[in-house]
Amino acid sequence: MSHVYGTTEVVGSSTKSIDDAIKQAVDTAGKTVRHLEWFEVTEQRGHIVDGHVAHFQVSLKLGFRYEPK
Repeated sequence: MSHVYGTTEVVGSSTKSIDDAIKQAVDTAGKTVRHLEWFEVTEQRGHIVDGHVAHFQVSLKLGFRYEPK
């Protein structure tokens, strides 16, 4: 059996960690995008407030499998 895959890009954000930002992005996308199969971190960055890290931000490419007809 063959499969067809699509991709979409999202950005996750967390005040805790990069890991949590990834989990937030995947969990949220998984509520509306079915058959998520993989993710790739494409960019990492953060937001600094008063000299301290306030948010971690992670750009992700998500891969999902299309449903057969």
